[in-house]
Order: sequence, then C-alpha cells, then structure tokens
Amino acid sequence: MKLRQHGWLPAQKFTGLAFAGLAFAGLALALLVGADFVLADDTGFKPIFDGKTLESWDGDPQFWSVEDGVILGRTTLEHPTKGNTFLIWRGGELGDFELTLEYSVYPENDKGFANSGIQYRSFEVEGQRWAVGGYQADLEAGDQCSGILYGERYRGILASCGQKTVIKEGGKVEVVGSVGDPKEIQAKIKKEDWNKYHILARKNHFVHTINGVVTCEVTDEDSAKRSMGVLALQLHAGPPMKVMFRNIRLKCLGDGVDSSTSK
Repeated sequence: MKLRQHGWLPAQKFTGLAFAGLAFAGLALALLVGADFVLADDTGFKPIFDGKTLESWDGDPQFWSVEDGVILGRTTLEHPTKGNTFLIWRGGELGDFELTLEYSVYPENDKGFANSGIQYRSFEVEGQRWAVGGYQADLEAGDQCSGILYGERYRGILASCGQKTVIKEGGKVEVVGSVGDPKEIQAKIKKEDWNKYHILARKNHFVHTINGVVTCEVTDEDSAKRSMGVLALQLHAGPPMKVMFRNIRLKCLGDGVDSSTSK
C-alpha cells in the first residue's frame, strides 16, 4: 500500500515483480538445498510393470504373482522361503536413474514382522537363483528400517533413517549430517497402507524419499562402490508376510541402462 501511495510503483508492475521475486526465491532455495533433493516431475519416467503380468520380471512363482493390478510377494506357514528371495527386473542393468513406486507391506504373523526392500545397482549371487546383493532401499512394517540404505550381502547398514553419511574406504560409514528426525520421518510412513518411494542414484550419490520426505542421503567414496547393477524387489525370510508394489516407474539418467545384460 505504501508503494502505491508514494507513487513508487504502479500496482501492475509491483505484482509482476512480486511474482518474479517469488520465482527467484524458489530457484535460490533449490540451489541451496541441492539439485539432488529437488524431486523430479513426471517427465521421462516410464512404467516397467504393466499391472497385469510379470513380463520382464523374474522370480520364484511360489512367492511372486500379480493380483488386482499389483505385484504381490507372499510367504505362508505352509510355504516359507528359506532365505531372502527376489523378483528381478530383466530390462537391463541400471546406472544413474530415478525410480518411483508405491508399496505396502503387511505382517501375517503374531510377531508383527514384515520386511522388504528395493535392490538397485545390485548383483546376482553366483550359484543361487533369485538371490541378490547390493544397495537396498529398505522398507518394513515397523518403525526403524523404512527408508534406510542397507547393503544386502554388501557391507550392512550404510545409512540409518535420518542420516546423511559418507562411506569411506573399507566400507567405514561416517555420519556427516542429518536429513531429519528419525521419529518424525517414520511418523510420515503409513502402516499397512500405500506409501510412495522415490530413489535417486546419480554417480556415487544416493537419496531415498518416502511420501515426499527425505529419509537418508549417502555418498559412497569406497572403492567397492557399485556403478551398475540389477533392480529387484525383496521378499524377506521369516514369519508369514506379504508385500505389494504398484505404479513402478523408471527414469534413466545419462547412460542409464545397459540392456545388453537383460536375460
């Protein structure tokens, strides 16, 4: 009001500058936060699950199926899995990428235990069918592990919920900061309901996000870091449980995917 009263700026010009200022402030915030934290829009994402079949996916049919438009992994008392078993995407090995999907995980046991994960840049264990190791975006029915970066058969926990870490030579994990309070992050994750997972892998930098909340950030400086590998979904060994996935969409960054490795 004072600007108009003193004749400093016409109302229309002030409005235009205000919007320009807001846009500049948004850009400045994005630069301060870092490009890796700005979640991408839908541009460039392609579905890798057709909602009807397991075409391009490979897993033990005793445990994996498609029901009501979702991928279902399930163990029962009558059909437990002896070890963690995986549904492997056969579209090729991934390098730099973004992945989004929705998941829901349910315990079907009195212990309340149900665990799963999304493997990326991972390796298939020699001599064991449907066994995978490598980086894992963890998820569970509990209150601690969802969103963490776990190394399946590969160096163990690389970042707990809320942590920003750097992995040094020999797999030594150094906590260098925080992306949020673990309890507050876990409170945003729905129990026995659908959640949206976003994974960003760019060079040696990884960011996990669930329901729009960053859960961990990792920079891997170890010589044992992986630059390419398979994508897979995990069904954990243990009591009866089920995990469901839908709306699985992938965007390759840079070279992205090596389709020559598909089987």
